[in-house]
Amino acid sequence: MAVTAVRTDTGDRARQTVEAVYRIESARIIAALARIVRDVGVAEELAQDALVAALEQWPESGVPDNPGAWLMAAARHRAIDLVRRRETYARKLAEMGRSLQDTPPPAEPGTGDDIGDDILRLIFTACHPVLSTEARIALTLRMVGGLKTDEIARAFLVGEPTVAQRIVRAKRALAKAAVPFEVPEGPERAARLASVLEVIYLIFNEGYSATAGDDWLRPALCEDALRLGRVLAGLMPKEPEVHGLVALMEIQASRVPARTGPSGEPVLLKDQNRRRWDQLLVRRGFVALGRAEEASPGTPGPYAVQAAIAACHARAHTYEETDWRRIALLYGMLAALMPTPVVRLNRAVAVSMAEGPEEGLALVEALAGERSLRDYHLLPSVRGDLLYRLGRREEARAEFERAASLTRNERERALLLGRARECG
Repeated sequence: MAVTAVRTDTGDRARQTVEAVYRIESARIIAALARIVRDVGVAEELAQDALVAALEQWPESGVPDNPGAWLMAAARHRAIDLVRRRETYARKLAEMGRSLQDTPPPAEPGTGDDIGDDILRLIFTACHPVLSTEARIALTLRMVGGLKTDEIARAFLVGEPTVAQRIVRAKRALAKAAVPFEVPEGPERAARLASVLEVIYLIFNEGYSATAGDDWLRPALCEDALRLGRVLAGLMPKEPEVHGLVALMEIQASRVPARTGPSGEPVLLKDQNRRRWDQLLVRRGFVALGRAEEASPGTPGPYAVQAAIAACHARAHTYEETDWRRIALLYGMLAALMPTPVVRLNRAVAVSMAEGPEEGLALVEALAGERSLRDYHLLPSVRGDLLYRLGRREEARAEFERAASLTRNERERALLLGRARECG
């Protein structure tokens, strides 16, 4: 029994390691395979095959010293074997079969040629115009962010089956159109930029506030999104919205050290120790925001406006010093650029802080009928907070409990249930 228990425990640890490593390395592996097989759908399948091989072998053989390199090598061998089996590659393989086998692993992101990043190529490929905007975002979140289908569905505020269908159809469409694995040039690059920026920010948001699971934060996703944003900023120095997005992510990422307590529990903005905010990231955010403003001296874009909102928080030494009137004004500008229910909900919060909870609650009530917010946990959470501030504790408790029932993040659920208990 003892030997069996030890083996089981070892196998569980190996499986956990496999899943953790794959989550970190999957984008790089898929991107490298896509360069070989020229099909992002096939590349993901081959990466999954390598994952299965690790799940089968590591519990017996032990976790290798460099698990990421092991997965990459296993996946590349499968890709090379597949290419060799394809009849359409017969002539080419006579010349390059040996060189494929000897090709070293891809360079670290950010090095190499003028683009130097297979993951960036993967994003632009997944954001090809042959796909709908929703499909581009869903596919890239799956391929690059390593998000599960239900996590993507949560980000989209749509059903999980809808997202699953989008991903399957997107892979088929890319394969049928034989979309090249490359970063486009000229007008085509500019046309795809808005979708790419949206994808990067969704990846960042999943890291900044995890959809599900036991962790409130996934810093690795924030770091991936920041890295990709910085690469884009270097690639497109005259694009104001690229700098705007980078500024927004830098400033938001600066709060990460203060967003959780000693046991990993969420710490709300008003309760955060601002001395723990990363001032280097704050300064980088301010610089990026300045570049966005210089590149577009006229009306700022949505990301630049959101970065300006984040900058208002960063400039306030305490929560009480926050310039809520300016933030409410900026959210009004953002709502004109992006009239989405989520933006309007955020504006309601800012208005409640600037003008009072009654005004904010009126704006929230106007959103009650929005279908896209029906299962969005932050709607009852915000409503509960406003009702609490108005002294309507019983109603607030019901809203916090509803919000807790809707979230899939365990840390956030505990926070919301705690707020419900505060209502007495």
